[in-house]
Amino acid sequence: MGHVSNKLNNAFEGALAGGGDPATSPLYVFGPFLRLIVVAGVAQVTFGASIWLVVLTVAVVSAMYRLVMQWVTDGSGGSGLSEEEFGPWAAKINAAITFVEYTLTFLVSMAAMVTFIADRVPVLNDTLIFNIQYRTFIAIALSVVTGWLVNRGPKMAARTFGPATAGVLLLLWAMIISTIIKYGFHLPDFNLQAFSPENLRFTLGGYVRILAVMTGIEVFANMVAAYDGTESQKGKKAFNSLLIIMGTTAATMLIVGPVIKDVADPLLEDVSVFTQTMDVLLPTPLPYLGTLVGIAVLMSASAAAAQGLQNLSLGLSERRYVPPLFGKRNEYQVADKPVWLQVILVGIVFLLFGTHEETYLAIYAAGVFVLLSMTGWAVAKRLLRQVREKFDIGTALLIVGTILAAILTTGATGIIFVERFAEGAWTYFIFIPLLYVIFGYTRKQMGEPSAALDYLGRLDASNLAGFGFGQLNPASGAVTAKPATPDDLRWEPAPITKSKWRHQEFELKKVIVLLDGSDYAAQALPWVKMYCQKTGAHLTLLSSIKSKLANEGDEFEKKFSKRQTYLEGVQKELQSEGLDVEMVIRSGFIADATQMLVHEKHIDIVVTSTRGKSGELNWTSSGVSRKLIQKINQPIFLVQATEDGVLAPPKLDKILVPLDGSIFSERVLPYARSLAQVFGAEIILLSVPAVPEPEDYSAPSELIEEIRRKAEEEMENFLDAVARSLRESGIKVRTMVTGTLPVRTIVNIGHEEDVDMIMNTSRGRGGLELFMVGSKAQRVVEQTEKNVFMIPIRDRPA
Repeated sequence: MGHVSNKLNNAFEGALAGGGDPATSPLYVFGPFLRLIVVAGVAQVTFGASIWLVVLTVAVVSAMYRLVMQWVTDGSGGSGLSEEEFGPWAAKINAAITFVEYTLTFLVSMAAMVTFIADRVPVLNDTLIFNIQYRTFIAIALSVVTGWLVNRGPKMAARTFGPATAGVLLLLWAMIISTIIKYGFHLPDFNLQAFSPENLRFTLGGYVRILAVMTGIEVFANMVAAYDGTESQKGKKAFNSLLIIMGTTAATMLIVGPVIKDVADPLLEDVSVFTQTMDVLLPTPLPYLGTLVGIAVLMSASAAAAQGLQNLSLGLSERRYVPPLFGKRNEYQVADKPVWLQVILVGIVFLLFGTHEETYLAIYAAGVFVLLSMTGWAVAKRLLRQVREKFDIGTALLIVGTILAAILTTGATGIIFVERFAEGAWTYFIFIPLLYVIFGYTRKQMGEPSAALDYLGRLDASNLAGFGFGQLNPASGAVTAKPATPDDLRWEPAPITKSKWRHQEFELKKVIVLLDGSDYAAQALPWVKMYCQKTGAHLTLLSSIKSKLANEGDEFEKKFSKRQTYLEGVQKELQSEGLDVEMVIRSGFIADATQMLVHEKHIDIVVTSTRGKSGELNWTSSGVSRKLIQKINQPIFLVQATEDGVLAPPKLDKILVPLDGSIFSERVLPYARSLAQVFGAEIILLSVPAVPEPEDYSAPSELIEEIRRKAEEEMENFLDAVARSLRESGIKVRTMVTGTLPVRTIVNIGHEEDVDMIMNTSRGRGGLELFMVGSKAQRVVEQTEKNVFMIPIRDRPA
């Protein structure tokens, strides 16, 4: 849940807010379950045993979550004990499984919804082209609509899907009451023959198929903080919400389930067993209203999965497990790109494998039970620790129940993977390691987040998305049930630590400017001219002609001659003004030619405009300036070229230097010192605290405000220390600690202060790394109209 200003008042409100996923499960789990045991001819023997095993599992897992709700009342429940109990690796495992589960929830719910529609419009089961059914295109279209609605923000999603859970609860209880009226109150038989060697496989197979009723149960542990009242009252209300939903589900299984077995034909492909049973139990037109309710609530479950993925991505992005692109908010303040990725993946899967929910149920349940089993063993471990510290008979009894829950969920996980391995469960052995590697790789490339962002990211990922974390223990890095406070958090490296960069000065005596004969590229010339006149630096005019033209004879010679004439003219003009200038023309791509020449001549800085001959921005179009960041280590000065070619006379009176509080970012300081001394410029040191506004997180606003206050205090100390080292050289320095989002703040301050240059560092990653991780420096170049001095950084400072 996000930070809630209007708290949930009672358990029923909570049931409607979080029960959409588990409440829908009876609508689609009976079909694959009955098909298995009816085809095998063992329905009379195994049906009741499978149902009772499921009800027992629901009961013990619900009781287990009652403990979680008592221990973790800030909304970071779910599988929130996993990282503490199993180690830091569990964070990435949880994230990977949760990512897969949200996509599968969307997939299964959408498939089940289309089944409900096709029950009333059988023509949708016909094939259109390439043996693809009409229902597949309906599913893809509704997936796009759902994604669009979710990406318009939670208010839109709530208005659209909010009443659906109430509708499905009414439908299920209408069927329960109708069953009792028409057929009496009859519970399924528990036949011990179901566990005989010849029947056990079908009993357990039916058990794991129907266990999809457990999906979404953990959401109530994540909702605890959304209720009104004391900590104890919140946990109790959340548990009561769980009882409303899971109680309704269990009652449907026990009371309506036997009727579904007796009146529905699971081998009838055109109509689901639930729809068949509705038609028998409910008077017209209630079955058709029931179909509409089923469609609405299943679409609601898909929407909830998409919202979960949005919020999971926000938390993972803040903790730097995924690239910033996936955590970027749209105009409705939600992360829309993960949802569109989810919609695309679902659409591809539908086209390849069809839209029958049975195809995906086993894979769906497998991931859920991996997380549930991890939670079960974690809870048992905590209880055992409590008993060792102080024996209590009540706690000892709870251990027995929790271990039973852990055994049941672990056993179900094993059965699912063994029985359905070839039918899709094997995919977990590909997707989970792959996502684990991606999360670890991204974190390694982007570096550790600040302690504050890591803490808030944990809260975001858990509160908003059901991602498994408890509370950060800053001393050990582990997660505990005891909430951390802002005073526990530390910024690393310590921002007041002195670095060698504060007292060094780099001379830029050899300069290259890149020219392609266009007016856009030539807009860099006034800047290099100003700098070289002021410093006496040696200037090289570099141009290139693509080498593939070398085989075209006269055409290449014409281009070479034209470019040479152009450069000679520029050279003569600059030499006439007293500059030391040479010109070089190379074949090949300009980025490659620059890389080679920088190495050959020991160049200190490369100057280029942000637009070349094409007129497109070289950074956003993956052109020269972006490629240079990937290839060279020397500073790059990007002159913002205008489309109309009108430039103000160059000057360097104000330099904006953003620093993030790490020694890493201080590598820009020697260059800033040098330029400020040469031009008598003022340096503005800017720091954006790594704690956005309260509305950007699910944690309480008071907590974020306190964390932000501490962050500002730390960053002010850091900037003061840097400023003192610069003032010792007679440089005029101002410090600013402001803003929330770094890129936006840097761009806005640059404009408001009318600076002449923004100086920062970039990690200058190549190809895949740059695509995956991106950088704030990249976005600054894209969004500012100011010139940018950038220092590529590929290694991490010690």
